[in-house]
Amino acid sequence: MEIELSPPFDVVEPAAYSAPLLFNSPHSGRVYPRSFLEASRLDPLSLRRSEDAFVDLLLADVAATGSAVMSARFPRAFLDVNREPYELDPRMFDGRLPNYANTRSLRVAGGLGTLARVVSENQEIYAHRLPVDEALRRIEELYKPYHRTLRRLLGQIHREFGVALLVDCHSMPSCGLAREDRPRADIVLGDRYGTSCSHLIMDCADEALRNLGYSVARNKPYAGGYITEHYGNPGAGFHVIQIEINRSIYMNEQTFSLLPAFDRLKQDLTVLRDTLAGLPFHYLDAFHLAAE
Repeated sequence: MEIELSPPFDVVEPAAYSAPLLFNSPHSGRVYPRSFLEASRLDPLSLRRSEDAFVDLLLADVAATGSAVMSARFPRAFLDVNREPYELDPRMFDGRLPNYANTRSLRVAGGLGTLARVVSENQEIYAHRLPVDEALRRIEELYKPYHRTLRRLLGQIHREFGVALLVDCHSMPSCGLAREDRPRADIVLGDRYGTSCSHLIMDCADEALRNLGYSVARNKPYAGGYITEHYGNPGAGFHVIQIEINRSIYMNEQTFSLLPAFDRLKQDLTVLRDTLAGLPFHYLDAFHLAAE
């Protein structure tokens, strides 16, 4: 493992959980290993375009409210844990990928597999092909430990409360790549179209954010990625909701400088946490089944 990525992710757990909540930020890592920068054809600022910039800092106060917070330190351009473990593009590598690699997913086709080929606006990351062993090493040393820890935390919460809610936190560009795309809502909530969490959770988060003054959309353009789909199992008491925050409401998207509104948003996320913590978790399954 690169010395810069020791540890590869951060976990902050409360002394005592006050609610069955875990906040996760898998794409806010901003530690770029020297070897990665040397292998890239892009400058550091261009590489950061795929980063969910500062989401981990937005969640810093949540850890003091009795909920756990997990965040990656490695950047999304280096390794994306919100993908299947082996979504890999054969065009990126010298050598043959394992037979079990998923080389035909839509995300791979778009250049955004477990090891991304491009960052925003289809800018190629690497100057040359990577050895296959390099991809497998990143998966073994970073991807698998990250998901083992995520499963452990969710399992621990579930054992204590009988239910667990994962809030998977991301940020999004203020506009899509197409010129005709309209400016996006302040926040997009995703639940894989009603399959990853109780409808009560979605409604609660939506109402809380609107009451705080944010415009909110559901499932479009983001319904939730691998983490939301893989860990969301409401029938078994595992609920996952994805939150995408419009970067323009807290940062300058060109210079990566924080806006004064950052502090307000940071505080508002603790309000959202407190609102979710007040849900009747033991009745969520009944709400979920009644809505189907």
